[in-house]
Amino acid sequence: MTRKRVVVSGRVQGVFFRDTVRRRAESAGVAVWVRNTPEGSVEAVFEGVPAAVDELVEFCRRGPGRAEVASIEVEEETPEGLTGFEVF
Repeated sequence: MTRKRVVVSGRVQGVFFRDTVRRRAESAGVAVWVRNTPEGSVEAVFEGVPAAVDELVEFCRRGPGRAEVASIEVEEETPEGLTGFEVF
């Protein structure tokens, strides 16, 4: 298992970024929590099989169709046993 935290900046709020991430994570069997930040970014934590987590991180580099990703920060973290799919 692996765990990665991403912070995506740009035009990423109001474009269904969080819901698209949740649906993709659910389909890939990856646990996730995702939220909008007060600064206008989207923050997400993924935990699951490394290849599936990496695919989600790569998706975040592009985002859904109406998003305009300016930058992405990715941090590896120690897995904590995250389960489910939460959108804040």
